[in-house]
Amino acid sequence: MLDNKRMTPIIALIGALALLTSAPAFAQTAATSAAPTAVTSDGAPASDAAPASDAAAADAPAAPEAPKASANVVSLFLGATLVVKFVIVGLALASILSWMTLITKMLEFASLNRASDKFLEAFRGAKSIADINRISTSEEFEGNPMADMAAAASSEIEISRQAGLSVTGANKDSTMARAGSAVAAVQSSLSRRLSSGMTFLASVGSNGPFIGLFGTVYGIMNSFISITNTHTTSLAVVAPGIAEALIATGIGLFAAIPAVIFYNYFQTRVAHYGNRSEGFVAELVNALSRQLDKGA
Repeated sequence: MLDNKRMTPIIALIGALALLTSAPAFAQTAATSAAPTAVTSDGAPASDAAPASDAAAADAPAAPEAPKASANVVSLFLGATLVVKFVIVGLALASILSWMTLITKMLEFASLNRASDKFLEAFRGAKSIADINRISTSEEFEGNPMADMAAAASSEIEISRQAGLSVTGANKDSTMARAGSAVAAVQSSLSRRLSSGMTFLASVGSNGPFIGLFGTVYGIMNSFISITNTHTTSLAVVAPGIAEALIATGIGLFAAIPAVIFYNYFQTRVAHYGNRSEGFVAELVNALSRQLDKGA
């Protein structure tokens, strides 16, 4: 009996400790189980109100996105200053004219070489100075530089004959000197003809980068002015001026590089045809001298 009375407080203490230990877990479980049955302010269960709000959000139209600013070469050109526009347009026209010069000169040299080959074949078949004059002055070879040289030399000899001058014997050297002068005059005009357009190509090739650089400097200057006026270094303020500046530089190089290449190419073609014409002059002089020695 005494033992039971002593054990009762101990058992009670153990039970109290067990209740205190299990109380937080019990409270958490109760809160969790109570959450699904919570009600809204109008008395409806919260679990039923949530799906309704989700459905309403799904049915609502999406907010339109803000338009994004886009930039391209055309828009940058249209937004550029007047000076930069003038530089870009001028360089673009110079580039177009350079390509037109390339096409024109290529066609000219192709036609010139074909006509010269055909004339040389006919010239080498001539039997007298009169034949040389007839072939070189025919409509078929009109405008060909080699035909013009042969026509000038043979015509000079024929004019001397018609004037009653002796063109053979002791007077042969003076006759050949006059014929050589006539050929030299044609050669001078040939050099000017073949070199047409070369000055323009040289000017574009040498000045194009500097003109583009001028547009670059002007565009960057506008960018710094925009920074000063707006008191900000944002890219939205600085980028347009720099972009239009770079466009001017790019077009300057685009115009200059082909012009330099075309100039060097046609200089080679002009030199090649010049050497060919020099060879023909030597052949022409020999043919005329031979005919004069024969008394033709």
